[in-house]
Order: sequence, then C-alpha cells, then structure tokens
Amino acid sequence: MSEVATSQPESSSAQQQRIPIYPRSVKGFYRRIKSSIVILAYSVYFLLPWLRWDRENGPSQAVIFDINARRFDIFDLTIYAQDIFWLALFLAFAALFLFFITGIAGRVFCGYFCFQTLWTDVFMHIEHWVQGERPARIRLAKSKWTAEKIFKIGLTHFLWLLVAFLTGLAFTLYWGNAPDLIVDIFTFNAPLAAGVTILFLTLTTYVMAGIAREQVCTYMCPYARFQSAMFDSDTIIVAYDSVRGEGKKGRHKPSKELIKRENRQQQGYGDCVDCGYCVQVCPTGIDIRNGLQYQCITCALCIDACDTIMDSVGYPKGLIRYSSENEAQGGKTNIFKPRTIVYGLVMVVIAVLFFWGLTTRSVVDISVRQVRQPLFVMLSNGDIQNRYDIKINNKAAKPMTLVVSLRGLQGAKLDLGRFDKVHIAAGGSSTLHVNVRMPTKEITRENQDFEFIISNLNKKDNLWIHESNFFAPKKYIKQSPQGAQ
Repeated sequence: MSEVATSQPESSSAQQQRIPIYPRSVKGFYRRIKSSIVILAYSVYFLLPWLRWDRENGPSQAVIFDINARRFDIFDLTIYAQDIFWLALFLAFAALFLFFITGIAGRVFCGYFCFQTLWTDVFMHIEHWVQGERPARIRLAKSKWTAEKIFKIGLTHFLWLLVAFLTGLAFTLYWGNAPDLIVDIFTFNAPLAAGVTILFLTLTTYVMAGIAREQVCTYMCPYARFQSAMFDSDTIIVAYDSVRGEGKKGRHKPSKELIKRENRQQQGYGDCVDCGYCVQVCPTGIDIRNGLQYQCITCALCIDACDTIMDSVGYPKGLIRYSSENEAQGGKTNIFKPRTIVYGLVMVVIAVLFFWGLTTRSVVDISVRQVRQPLFVMLSNGDIQNRYDIKINNKAAKPMTLVVSLRGLQGAKLDLGRFDKVHIAAGGSSTLHVNVRMPTKEITRENQDFEFIISNLNKKDNLWIHESNFFAPKKYIKQSPQGAQ
C-alpha cells in the first residue's frame, strides 16, 4: 500500500533524509487511556497556577516557586533553598522509579506521560482537525501551493504557536502570583526574565512538538539509547505475535478464498492481513511487525489499530499486544526478579526517608558563628566577653517570637542589646549579635562548652539547642579556685 511507505526504512547509512510521518487516528482502549492522561495533564498544568491557597506569607497561590523569597510553596509545604537535600532525594526516587518501571513495562513512560509525547499528541490532533485524516494530509503535502493549502498549513502552524505560547505563559505563572503576573505580562511591565522564558518555551515547544516530533524521541532523547540496558526477557513490551501473524507462508491480504480464518490456516497463511494500519497510526512511523525497535515509545496505538482490524474480519484480538519475550516463547512473565525487587526496596527506603524528613524537619533553621577577631575581650569590670552571630530562619508559615538563653555556663550573662525577644515574620530571617560575658572567677577552663537555648513563645514545645564554646585567656584560669586544683 502506498500509504504504508511513510514508515522509516532501515538504512545502514549514518545519515538519511527524514521521511514525513502522517499518523492516522485510531479508536480503542489505549487511545482512550492516552486521551484521558492528556486531558488530566493539561488541566493540572494550565489550571494549577490559578488555584488559590490561603497563606500568611507570600501570594495566596497553591503552587508558586518564589525566586525572590528563595522558597517553593506547594500547598502547605514550603521548601527553602537550604532544603536542597530533599530535592536530591526526590530526584533519586524519580530516577529509580523510571528504571523500575522500564524494567517491568519498557518505555511506557514515554508512551503515556512524557511531556514530549503529551504535547506532540495535541499538536497532531490540531493538524488532524485542520487538515483532515491521514490520506487528506498526504495529498495536501504533495499538492501545489494554493490558497487552500496556504490557509490550512498557516492555520495549523498558527494554532501550534498559540498552544506553544500558552505553554510558556503557564510555566511562567508558576514563578509569580498568577493574577498579577499575567497583567504585567500583557501590559509589558513584567520582568525581562519572564518575557525571555515565555519566548524560549514558545519556540522550543513549537519546534519539538510541531516540527521535530518523532525526531526528539528517536535521536535527541538519551532514554531511547540506554533503555535496552534495562530490558530483559521478562520486560513487557508492545510485541507482534509473528507465529500467529505469519503462519508458514507469511501474511496475505483478505480475499474471497482467504477471508475465513480456517481457510487461511489450512493454506499456511497467518492472521495478519497486511493492512498496514499498525504502521499508519504509529507516531514514530515504525513497523512493529519487524520486532522491537528503539524508536518504539510503547504507546500501544498499534494494538488498538490491529484489534480494530481483527474485529472487522472476525479474528481473535491480541495479534499485537503487550507481552514479554518469555511469554511469546510460551513461558510466563516474572515481574518479581532480583533487579525489580532491589529497585523497589531502595525506593521504599528513599520514600520513607523523604516523608520522615519532611514531617520531622525543624521549622527553624539556626546557625551560630563565633566572632573570632578578637576571640575574646577584657571589659572594664574585669569580665571576659565573647561575641556570637546567631542567624535564625523561620521556615514556618506563621510568625514566631523567640527567646534566647544560655545553659551550661555558670555565672555567664547573655547580652542581646536592646532586645529581650526576637520577632521573626513567617518565612523571614534575623541575625542576632549576641555577647556572652563571664566573670574571671567563674572561668575553669580555656575552652568551655555551653548551649544556646532558643524557645518559641508561641509554642512552648518548640525548643532548639545549639552547642557553642566560650574562650578565655589562660592567665585567668590560675586565679580560679577550681583551676588551681
């Protein structure tokens, strides 16, 4: 069939001219799953910046990545720049989860959840809506430039650019208060970074999802290249049943004598009627009947296409199906293998650490630095003074009133200057310049350990302890009765 010729031929050449792909629409179980995921993903992506969430500090936006405040607000969870450890744990979990899923179900992430797949799917729907079904698009591409062709091609690219622009705009709204930022954008009062981000994402989305399409999955994405290292004979992939489909004599188109399955089997022909529908619906243009290929993104549209044809001719479904190599050879698929068990256990450990850390992390981040130039000072009354800088970051969503005290340094006095309490706004920070004074008669060692006790007056059970040291000259230790001993 002439339409099937759009699949990418095998070539030993390192370079070959790209063959345009015009995927055909298909209906079926997996197409409905893909459409549902696309609708859900677009709804979350485009509507989430507009979801309001009451917050005492910062914009009342459910999800906002506030660069100026150096924090990410995700509903009631606030993540600061110093919480990069949790981001590292999350990324490690995501990577292991990808390896785990790939070992079990192949490239299923690419077929259903990858941004490239989701946006390309919408761009293809736009092309189908404007230019028609596959045969009409092929004819339009081969026809001379007329007013109709200019209009349809122009409208297609205009709608692609519109979706690409909305994609960039929606992404930018996550980095500021959406109602205010969108007004600033369209009145040209937004920061330059916002405009550059929108322009960059508009162009990249337009090129990747509209122009490059399958080239991104085939040549640009590294996942297509190293996925084979994670496959084994138990990995579930989209597979063609060559034994059933080919028979002894191979494929054959339906004819008067070969329309019934019994007649085909008697004459040695397989169930594949060589319609090419599985090739026509493939977004990467491969022929799944040639076996597993790295271009396959496991979208399963060829399964829907083949099942549709099998239904129409009265043959059993499943000529193309999700299957493993072991299953194809008459065995069973073993999901619980050492590799997946190890991946699963490590993911559980990371998940436990992640959620335990988030639920038990302190709402206050405290650092104490002793001022060492000079290390100590002799006051006019004979006391020895050490200076400290205490930096306190309030990571809670509510303001705090803190009190600082000492423990473990007998006879010492704490000087906070004019303040006896420290008020820190939600998400705010404060640096205290603290003096600790100690009479020489109380000095027992050159270096004495003690603790700063920082308590929250708003919540009595909030108590933070930070260890530090007090330094004194050696000559004063001898004057102390304890030191003389």
